[in-house]
Amino acid sequence: MGIKGVEWVKGSRKAIQEFSEEARNIAGNQLWLIQLGREPDDWKPMKDIGVGAFEIRIHKPHEHRVIYVAKFPEAVYVLHCFEKKTQKTSQKDLNIARAAYVEMQKIRRG
Repeated sequence: MGIKGVEWVKGSRKAIQEFSEEARNIAGNQLWLIQLGREPDDWKPMKDIGVGAFEIRIHKPHEHRVIYVAKFPEAVYVLHCFEKKTQKTSQKDLNIARAAYVEMQKIRRG
């Protein structure tokens, strides 16, 4: 199996560009691992977003999250990227990720 591409859904690419340089570098390295078919260093499933959705957890310089789906052979779909400011993921961020999941399904259907 080759290296998967990355598909940025909705505003995820713009959002990750707003991360600090350190957090962007970590996110990029973690996405590269996923593109190679490996697991990121720190992740958790996000079943409430949709089947196959996961969250990369970045702890430097402070908390950031990248929600993605990698179960399809053609690409890693990045649904949402955000700085996490509270212990619990905000409803707003969950809603953005859910909407992006629906958008990803539309993209895949063509």
